[in-house]
Amino acid sequence: MLMVSGSLLLEEIVTAYEDYGIDAILEASQVCFRESRELKQAGSADWWRLHEASLFALGSLSEHLCEAQDSGYNVRDLLEQMVTDIVGTGVHQYPFLHARAFSVVAKFSSLISKGICEQYLCNAAHAIASDVPPPVKVGACRALAELLSESNQSSMPNIMGILSSLVDLLRQASDETLHLVLETLQSAIKSGGEQSTSIELVISPIILDVWAQHIADPFISIDAVEVLEAIKNAPGCLEPLVSRILPTIGTILSKSKIQPDGLVAGSLDLLTMILKNAPAAVVKAVFDTCFTSTIQIVLESDDHGEMQNATECLAAFISGGRQELFVWGGESTLKMLLSAASRLLNPELESSVSLFVGSYILQLILHIPSHLSPHIPELIAAIVRRMQTSDIAGLKSSLVVIIARLVHLSAPNVDQFINLLLAIPAQGYGNSLAYIMSEWSQLQGEIQGAYQIKVTTTALALLISTRHPELSRIEVNGHLVKTSAGITTRSKARVTPDNWTKIPLPSKIFALLADTLAEIQEQVGDDADNIDEEDSDWEEVQNGDATPHDIVYSASVPSNANPSVEHLNAMAKVFDEDEDDSYDDDLAKADSLNEVKLLDFLTNTFVNLWDSDRPLFEYLCQGLTNPQRVAVQKVLRK
Repeated sequence: MLMVSGSLLLEEIVTAYEDYGIDAILEASQVCFRESRELKQAGSADWWRLHEASLFALGSLSEHLCEAQDSGYNVRDLLEQMVTDIVGTGVHQYPFLHARAFSVVAKFSSLISKGICEQYLCNAAHAIASDVPPPVKVGACRALAELLSESNQSSMPNIMGILSSLVDLLRQASDETLHLVLETLQSAIKSGGEQSTSIELVISPIILDVWAQHIADPFISIDAVEVLEAIKNAPGCLEPLVSRILPTIGTILSKSKIQPDGLVAGSLDLLTMILKNAPAAVVKAVFDTCFTSTIQIVLESDDHGEMQNATECLAAFISGGRQELFVWGGESTLKMLLSAASRLLNPELESSVSLFVGSYILQLILHIPSHLSPHIPELIAAIVRRMQTSDIAGLKSSLVVIIARLVHLSAPNVDQFINLLLAIPAQGYGNSLAYIMSEWSQLQGEIQGAYQIKVTTTALALLISTRHPELSRIEVNGHLVKTSAGITTRSKARVTPDNWTKIPLPSKIFALLADTLAEIQEQVGDDADNIDEEDSDWEEVQNGDATPHDIVYSASVPSNANPSVEHLNAMAKVFDEDEDDSYDDDLAKADSLNEVKLLDFLTNTFVNLWDSDRPLFEYLCQGLTNPQRVAVQKVLRK
């Protein structure tokens, strides 16, 4: 507890004092290191404590210090001196010092020289195979987990020896160290290359046993599945792993109602991992054994974990099998898939059960659109009912993405899709279009993920480009009105609900698109010349009278403002996002909309609307904020 408090204090010092804090901590570490060496020379038995404390302090601030090195601080020399000074000291005499050194080398592997990292990699491999104190083995595992992924094949120790030692450690691991050993195993398997071809026979049974024993522990079971995924991806290991797993998993799923808690959900998670990026032969083998059982779980189970994992598994089946599903399963396959969608969209289910239905339906749209098309009206009606009873914003957002993808599917006949929404009723609203757009316009700013933002933003652009007369008859929330002075407490918020201005839907869509455009320009560093608003065409719009309502929303002018996905350039990242290897993102990679360059799409939308319906464009611009207006003006001036 004291060490945690110390680490937090050091973090706070750097946060509060920045460079001064880093200077002070580096200087203090140097002093402690120097004093520890003096104590060592004087024969003190406790010399290592100051050395270990210095390493702990530096390790606690690894991210800050790596950045400091790039800014001109000489962190590297101090670190290298401290970790090399330990080499040759007794592991049994100073176990905590050696453990700390392993941990620090792992944290600063990008900073420390390649030679020292390789030396510590060999030392770590030796430590896990030797009779050394437990803290040293823990530190060695941390070093291996990090350093193995960065080492090249020529300098790597015997990977099979490391794997053998880790398997031995796995058998001895406590609940506290099991996660670390599994993480290290995963790193070792991934780093093995061609040496890993024989690991499946040795390691898979042990990992499956760990998985089964800890099925109720989501953290350990997920770790075990990740190790199995590393084995799956190792050369020559996929087929034997599938042959080992499939019979048992098939039996579990076919008798799902009599299994221990967590085993069915865990088995479905394991199955999804196997299906991920698997060749068609593997997908077919899994389909033949487990598809019908997975459908039955969706249709009959009341367990949230089972339902969620089964939904993800079905999405993986569609992504991997595509049209071949109907060859393998016959005419009943479509009926089963639609029945599963119907159950997942049941408005009486708790929202959390349906959490992954959006990903599932997206796969239906992407991979079997011709089979799905006749059922789109029923699908939309079910989506609306599910949204209206959902209390989870994330579920609503995922279903908005589905509606947006259906907008694209209807192109170039987006008008017909709008007419379809107008014909579908929605409780409390005149029609589904009014309900969906009221939700969509509110949720758009909260939608997460580059793909999801791209799909929904471009769909909004397609909708406004139709200039369908019914869009203007829908009013949605505009700006939040502050009803009272002072701080709004929770009790006040409950008594006084939010009060919003109401604006026409086209104005809201136009503002949302302008917002996105401004964000993209900021992200890509648009260095276009500053625009003098006083000299622009906007001055007349701002100072003049508003265009009459019936003229503004007239649909009599022929529209040529439907941007075509096929004519856009390859996809460009427009938002800075961490790379995410989640399976949901992998499923979305198959979508051709990933080829859309969002900046070009929005530019075409604004330019075409400006060219084809100037009165409408100028009217909509009156509702923009200054940053939004400037962003739009930039693309018009290009």
